[in-house]
Amino acid sequence: MKSSYIDLIEQTFEFPTMEFNVDNNELLFNNVPLMEIIREHGTPLKINYLPKIGEHIENANMFFRNAFKRHNYKGTYTYCYCTKSSHFSFVLEEALKHNIHIETSSAFDIPIIRELYRRGKVTKSTYILANGYKLPRYTQYLSELINEGFNVVPILDNLKEIESYEQQVTADTVNFGMRIATDEEPNFAFYTSRLGIRYHDVQQLYKEKIEPNPRFKLKMLHFFINTGIKDSAYYWSELTRFMFKYCEMQKICPELDSIDIGGGLPIQTSLQAGYDYQQMIDEIIENIQWICNKNNVPVPHIFTEFGSYTVGESGAVIYEIIDKKLQNDKELWYMINGSFITQLPDSWGMNQKYIMLPINNWDSPYQKVNLGGLTCDSQDFYNSEMHSADLYMPIFEEETEKQYIGFFHTGAYQESLGGYGGIQHCLIPAPKHVLVDKDEDGKITTRVFAEEQNSDSMLRILGFKEEPFISQINNNDGKEDAPEEVEEELVETKI
Repeated sequence: MKSSYIDLIEQTFEFPTMEFNVDNNELLFNNVPLMEIIREHGTPLKINYLPKIGEHIENANMFFRNAFKRHNYKGTYTYCYCTKSSHFSFVLEEALKHNIHIETSSAFDIPIIRELYRRGKVTKSTYILANGYKLPRYTQYLSELINEGFNVVPILDNLKEIESYEQQVTADTVNFGMRIATDEEPNFAFYTSRLGIRYHDVQQLYKEKIEPNPRFKLKMLHFFINTGIKDSAYYWSELTRFMFKYCEMQKICPELDSIDIGGGLPIQTSLQAGYDYQQMIDEIIENIQWICNKNNVPVPHIFTEFGSYTVGESGAVIYEIIDKKLQNDKELWYMINGSFITQLPDSWGMNQKYIMLPINNWDSPYQKVNLGGLTCDSQDFYNSEMHSADLYMPIFEEETEKQYIGFFHTGAYQESLGGYGGIQHCLIPAPKHVLVDKDEDGKITTRVFAEEQNSDSMLRILGFKEEPFISQINNNDGKEDAPEEVEEELVETKI
C-alpha cells in the first residue's frame, strides 16, 4: 500500500509541532479545528488567530530582557509595531493590549492614530515613530500631533524634511530621529538604499539644523536593511558601521541616547526551518555593547519595529480544490477556488513560500501536483515549497470527496498588497475574513470581520453606480473627514 500524506510529513519533519497537529485526519492550527470553521463559513477564507499576536510580542520582550540581563546591558527596550504590515483595527487593538508602541510610514496612518486615541487604545505618551519619505500632508499631521503633546518622533529621511517642522511646530520640544542610508546587499540592483540620509550628511544636518535650534533635539538614529535580521557577514558589517556612527554622533550630541534597529525578525515559512531568536538578540546586544564600550559611549536605549514578526504567523488562507486537470503526461493541476496573485501576492511577486498543508484527508496517499489559481494569468500558480522543489498533496476522488488546503503565516502585507476590498485581477473578490480568538474560559471563538466581497462594491469602485467611489474621493479635496461612526456587527460562534 502506498504511504499516506501524514507518513510523508512525519518522515520529512518533526511533526506534530506546537502549532500544527492532526486529529482524525484533519489539521489543527494552534489547536483550532479548521474543518469546523470551513463547515460554518465555507471557502475561500482568510483567518487570523489573534492570540498569536500577543504571544510574539511577549516572546520578543522576553528575548531582549534575557539578553539585557545576560550582558548586564544598562539601556531599555521598546517594542513598536510597524503598521504597514497590517493596518486592520483587530491587529492594532490586539497588539496594543501588550503595551507596545507604534511606527508609521504614511500620512494616512495618522487618522488611525487619532481614532485609536479616541478609543483609549493609545495615550499621548505612546511613542509614534514616524518613518518614510514625507509629503506635506504627512509632516503637517505629525506637526499637529506634536503641538498637541503626542510623543511623536519624526525620523528624518532627507535633508529638507526638517524645514516643515521649523515652519509648523509650535511645541517647546521636538525629538527627532535620523534614518541612515545603509548599503544594500552585494547582489542588489543599487549600491545604497534610496531611504534615509547618507552617512556623510548626518553630522552636517545635525550641526546646521538641529543643534542651533533650542527646541530641536536629536534623540535617535535609525537602522534598517531590507534583508532583515540575519546571521550574515552583510548584516553584522552594516550594524557595526551604524553603531560606530552612533558613537561618533553621541560624543557631539549628548541628547542622542537611542537607536532603532528596525524590523526584520524572521518568521517561519516552513515546518523545517527554525530560528534561534534568543541567540540572534543576544548577539545583537553583545555587538552593540562591545562597540559602545570600545568608544567609551553609554549604551543606547533600543527600539524595534517588528511588523511581520508581530502579525505574520497569525494569518492563514484556506481554499477548496475545485478541479483536477492533467495537462500532459506529467503535470497534474489542482485548481483552487481563489487566486495567488490577488490573495497571496508575495507568493508570485517575490516567490515567497509559506507553510502549505492540506486541511483534511491526511490518511490518503499523495501525489506531486501544481496548484493553479482562478485568474487568466500564467503566473497564478504555486508549485514548490521552501524545503523542496516539488509539491505533494493527498489523492482524492472528486465525485465523493472534498479537498481543502491552507497557506499559513500569511498575516503580513498580503491584504494591502493585494488591494483588500478593491479591484483585483480578473475581478477576483476578496474572500470572507474570520477572526479566531479565545474567550475567558479558553474556548475558541470565531467572528466574521468581513463577508466575501460582492459585485455591488466592485461596480461602485468602477463607476457603474450612481455614486461612484472615485467621486467620493475627489469631493474630499484631499482631506480626510472624520468618518461617521458605524456600529459593526460581528457574528460570534464558540467551537
